[in-house]
Amino acid sequence: MTTRSLKSASFAATRLSTLFTVLPVALLTILASCNGSSDAAKGDEFVIASYNIRHGAGNDDLVDIARTGRAIQALGADIVALQEVDRGVERSGSTDQPQLLGKQLGMNPAFGAFFPYQGGEYGIAILSRFPIARVDELHLPEGNEPRIALSAEIELPSGRHIRVISVHFDWVRNDSFRYAQAETLKAMLDTISMPMVLLGDFNDQPGSRTLALFTQSFTPAVKPDSDHFTFSSTRPNQELDHIMFAPSNAWEPAQARIVTDTLTSDHRPVVTVARLRWQ
Repeated sequence: MTTRSLKSASFAATRLSTLFTVLPVALLTILASCNGSSDAAKGDEFVIASYNIRHGAGNDDLVDIARTGRAIQALGADIVALQEVDRGVERSGSTDQPQLLGKQLGMNPAFGAFFPYQGGEYGIAILSRFPIARVDELHLPEGNEPRIALSAEIELPSGRHIRVISVHFDWVRNDSFRYAQAETLKAMLDTISMPMVLLGDFNDQPGSRTLALFTQSFTPAVKPDSDHFTFSSTRPNQELDHIMFAPSNAWEPAQARIVTDTLTSDHRPVVTVARLRWQ
């Protein structure tokens, strides 16, 4: 962002011009807030993030879900999609990670399991400060591991409902399984009429056919050219994690940011401000 300096021959004229310009705008802003005509006042602006938390295992190989919670809290998000989440799994102390994080952060948790693992379940989750009205597990074609997408219908403070869909597609270099999962999910999402946010670890990058499939109807939150890699957290060189919105006319264009954290996980979280248009 650049700051422009305006020069005037008359300091007094500049002061008067500023007063007559700013005061009406400020007054209109106050009135809009009072009569509820702004999107923010209606609760249709919120922060949303995606984070692959590696079951709470940091790059020091210590499983510390409380540390993960602090990292999520620092994002300032109202809704968070999480990937690589354990529930009752031995390697992470047989704890219920979605419930623990929800309690730590004061958020409502939803969990979907990929498969049983070490006495518990391994999968994905969604945390929301807003009420979750409905949760669906969308079963996808199996790849190297079973996969689902987790869909949560969330009620915003304005009373409007949106769908938030967390994904974690197949990871191998050959994209056959990943693309089959993406095709199945895209067909499911095409039947949903309410505004949607699709986000997570796609295990694929811009330019891939997986991403191209979704960007036919979803609009990605744009990452900075100078800092768009999400993996790895210590040597970022791949853009695997994404946030995107549909339909495009329901959302304001979004700018994403990547958060640097070299300890908590092997991925870097993606965060954006989502603004739902009032129609």
